[in-house]
Amino acid sequence: MVTAALGPGPARRALLTRRIRLLVAATITYNVIEAVVAVAAGTAASSAALIGFGLDSVVEVASAAAVAWQFSAADPERRERSALRVIAVSFFALAAYVGFDAVRALLGEGEAEHSTPGLVLAALSLLIMPFLSHAQRRAGRELGSASAVADSKQTLLCTYLSAVLLIGLGLNSAFGWSWADPIAALVIAAVAVREGRQTWRGDACCTPAPPAAGPAASTGPAVSTGPTGSAAKACPDGCCPAPPG
Repeated sequence: MVTAALGPGPARRALLTRRIRLLVAATITYNVIEAVVAVAAGTAASSAALIGFGLDSVVEVASAAAVAWQFSAADPERRERSALRVIAVSFFALAAYVGFDAVRALLGEGEAEHSTPGLVLAALSLLIMPFLSHAQRRAGRELGSASAVADSKQTLLCTYLSAVLLIGLGLNSAFGWSWADPIAALVIAAVAVREGRQTWRGDACCTPAPPAAGPAASTGPAVSTGPTGSAAKACPDGCCPAPPG
């Protein structure tokens, strides 16, 4: 049995589109500041993890810019795949650079020093990023936009990386464990590769089948249709479009 998923109406879609644009603008603004501070502090402290965190902010700007470009069109769905490709390539570029720099640091080429600006920045991002990610993810899920959800995952990744960075810089500052910094950077690179692969495959979002409406619904598997009318399987990770509200 094939059933159609009921999406938001035109007025609600317009509201969600405006909301995503505002959240993307806020994400870009914060990440530009974050990138400048992190790269400058990381260079001063020879911190591979801090520089990697700053470059992740650059990737987040590229990711958010791709979503902003998509939603600047009258029909955002037509640009969805291109936006996803930009986001995925951004992840891979981040992983390549951070991984190389972390391995170089582990081989003894530069030892990370204490960085107070880095610690403050990591703690601040750990507080701010979850709220931005949640708001954009919720709007993207309701709208059925894979790229908006993918960008929210990029923002959520920044939250995880903030925690990893905070631990790495903290261990280095408290105990002089300089190896903790490049290890933290390798974790950042590994997570970036994983997210890049998922985004490239388009695993960022999907549309769930609506609830069965009666006994007849059990006669066959339910398949839902997304915003563009293509069939999609129900996803297990909870990223499917949420009901309006």
